[in-house]
Amino acid sequence: MAGSSCGLNGRTLKFLNVIDEFSRVCLAIRVGRCCQAMDVIDTIEELLKLYPPPTHLRMDNGPEFIAHALQEWCTGSGTGTAYIPPGSPWENPFVESFNGRFRDEFLNIELFTTVQEAKLLAEQHRIEYNVYRPHSAL
Repeated sequence: MAGSSCGLNGRTLKFLNVIDEFSRVCLAIRVGRCCQAMDVIDTIEELLKLYPPPTHLRMDNGPEFIAHALQEWCTGSGTGTAYIPPGSPWENPFVESFNGRFRDEFLNIELFTTVQEAKLLAEQHRIEYNVYRPHSAL
């Protein structure tokens, strides 16, 4: 669900990619200097303004995903969690596929000078991925 890259000044940027497993649409790419549980929650809550609530969130065991705040949010919202066992990326194929393409087609090509520039370019990539080069399932 997340990836990272370095900007022009060498500071790390974190990318939180949210993919709908059913449609394989990239719902969001959140960009920031860090990615904590509250960033994940904020991203999901923004998506809930546009989409129905998910039945579950499938994610790896990164600290931002196993944090109590996110687990409590899921419990309170009625959303289940489906954690991927460490070292088992094949159990999260849609996000892993997207992340691989995202790295090859975006992170390895672009050089970001600011977080705002990375956000703008990531959103352009998300739209291109969803609209102009949709997955065959779309």
